[in-house]
Amino acid sequence: MKTITVPTAASVSPANRAIFERLEKGLGMVPNLYATLAYSEHGLGNYLTLQNSKTSLNAKEREVINLVVSQVNDCAYCLAAHTALGGMVGFTPAEIIEIRKGGASFDAKLDALARLVKSAALHRGHAAQETLDAFFAAGYDEGNLVDAVIVVGDKIITNYLHALTKVPVDFPAAPAL
Repeated sequence: MKTITVPTAASVSPANRAIFERLEKGLGMVPNLYATLAYSEHGLGNYLTLQNSKTSLNAKEREVINLVVSQVNDCAYCLAAHTALGGMVGFTPAEIIEIRKGGASFDAKLDALARLVKSAALHRGHAAQETLDAFFAAGYDEGNLVDAVIVVGDKIITNYLHALTKVPVDFPAAPAL
């Protein structure tokens, strides 16, 4: 069985090395999963473009999606990273646990988002009509739905990459549910 190691700045292409330098400046590190994307000449840059693209969703809404999808996909890496990021956008540890379970009783709009995303992630894009109706009733529109699906796709990319590579998690572990 082949073991996947984490690439270093010295082992990646010059284009990826430049991205590593920007990540070091901005984050103080190159997260292992980002580094793993650099095995591809274009993977890291393409992924970061997707992740940082314009969206109608705010930072808290994106973290709700990231946490829910990562929990559904049982991704220890992304759960660790997004538990940290969830705290940085203002969620409490208890709220993060609730979001990971697929709800947000502390905020009706985020609750509708979490429930829709959990249903869609569990059912490969399909959700009950009442869950979709509740999403729209909470104040979201069709553009928000499209943007939510894009964030789901973003998170599936990294969840699957970690599942296939099992690179070391370099964030504090997320609490078990």
